[in-house]
Amino acid sequence: MELTIIGGGAAGLMAAIWAARTNPDRRIVVLDGAARLGAKILIAGGGRCNVTHYQVTADDFCGGSRNAIKKLLARFPAEATVELFAELGVRLKREETGKLFPTTNRAQTVLDALINEARRLNVSILTKRRVTRLAKNEDGTFSISGEWGEIVSPHVILATGGKSVPKTGSDGFGWELAKRLGHTLTPRIFPALVPLVAADDWRPKELSGVSLPAELSVHSGSGKRLRSVTGDLLFTHRGLSGPAVLDISRHFLDALQDDPQTQLRANWLPGEKSEEFDAELQALGPASIRKLLREKLPARLADLLLELAEIDPERTGDQLDRAARQRLVRMTTAMETPIVGNRGFAVAEATAGGIPLDQIQLKTMESRVCPGLFLCGEICDVDGRIGGFNFQWAWSSGHVAGVSA
Repeated sequence: MELTIIGGGAAGLMAAIWAARTNPDRRIVVLDGAARLGAKILIAGGGRCNVTHYQVTADDFCGGSRNAIKKLLARFPAEATVELFAELGVRLKREETGKLFPTTNRAQTVLDALINEARRLNVSILTKRRVTRLAKNEDGTFSISGEWGEIVSPHVILATGGKSVPKTGSDGFGWELAKRLGHTLTPRIFPALVPLVAADDWRPKELSGVSLPAELSVHSGSGKRLRSVTGDLLFTHRGLSGPAVLDISRHFLDALQDDPQTQLRANWLPGEKSEEFDAELQALGPASIRKLLREKLPARLADLLLELAEIDPERTGDQLDRAARQRLVRMTTAMETPIVGNRGFAVAEATAGGIPLDQIQLKTMESRVCPGLFLCGEICDVDGRIGGFNFQWAWSSGHVAGVSA
């Protein structure tokens, strides 16, 4: 086999398509350990598959250097993704958030288009072919094997994913294969885009099912603000979820490893500063505090904030003493959320960490450590924020690896 692609997810299928388009006479095989391809594509975006975002920049990603990511994205930008899928019969629509979904609202549409195009190009797709050994031979070829048998190939693309949602097949074993060929991994590998678990006695967990826009910020133990994100948040019986939480989770978990005193704070009035809310309360006069809060927030949260600030719900603005007012301002605009853990790789939408980009020639995605080996997708140390950015990294890096290999 002239080119073997290990992993038939988003990046692997994209690499297969572009390898076959670049060199139609080449014999290409995709090996995947699962019985059916594309489990992660099918569960993405609530089963609708958020294919990409209308505007993608290097600043939407973490991990490798922004400059390196920028160069790679420029080779196959979001516009190229939209064009390719249109060519494959999948029209995309833009939602208010900027996310692009198939007009069918079905992830299956996206997966079918990729598989059908690969098959049209005579790519051989083999499932139930988990690779357990990848070795380089003396003549420069690779031996790829598992319980199913062995293939020898002069070029290999490793597109096995990271560790997020391991039941889909991305259980981190691809890194083991890369390590055996001389690669090293980033010192930290942890879940990204993951719901957070709060302490058992954190009262807002009682609001499970309530959602609202919020501003979340990560603060060092000394109080320095490190990062903030604004977006929708969902209270759960375990703690916090929703887009804003998934986005901030990576930054919070990373900072926590440097400083165990790292805090996550929530402003339930995004866009409103503590001083502004304080001034509003002072100007309230004979009006009801509870009415003001309920106009701004879901009723259950408004009532809980009053309870936590030890304020009688019947109180009016002019009955509020300074200490109680300050408690309410703090609870509403800078509430400390005692995060004690996260839901782990089982439910994380992405992986932070992986093979550092400086071990890869980004013009080609070929390994600097092991010539003939190419890497793409989540196996690399690149993770995007929520909104289709991780898929765009898969399409862009898969395209470059496929064309180059």
